[in-house]
Amino acid sequence: MNPSKRYIPDLVEQSSQCERNYLKLMKLMPQFDEQDEYRYELRSEHGELGGLQLKITERFRYTATVEVTQLVDLGEWLPAPTMLVRLYHDARMAEVIAYQNKRRFKGTYSYPNDDMHHRDEKCQLNRFLGQWLNYCMDHGCHLSSFTNILSA
Repeated sequence: MNPSKRYIPDLVEQSSQCERNYLKLMKLMPQFDEQDEYRYELRSEHGELGGLQLKITERFRYTATVEVTQLVDLGEWLPAPTMLVRLYHDARMAEVIAYQNKRRFKGTYSYPNDDMHHRDEKCQLNRFLGQWLNYCMDHGCHLSSFTNILSA
């Protein structure tokens, strides 16, 4: 991205991404109203990649919050990716509202900035969620028991 060129968000694409993320989350959490937690084992042709946990932390009539966490031991120096996702049931959209305990991402940032956010940080987080969910749908194996993947 050219630092001198003004970034203009593509609201249609961002809305579409949030709609796709909502549909993927609903597919990965088929008993959304009855079950609070889902775990998937992630695999590749090279072996296991840990797991993905989807945990419903808030549930209201029109909204819900889901904590999405990768269950993998990356050592002290690299915390496992974690995000909070707000689901808007009436709009059928899901939006990342926190990543690695950082909240309130702006729609755009000037660049460079003190926090070193990309100009389209919020958009990139929603795309990352979509890619994460795609991988889980394509390569994930649902775990019916909630044993800790890291201790297995």
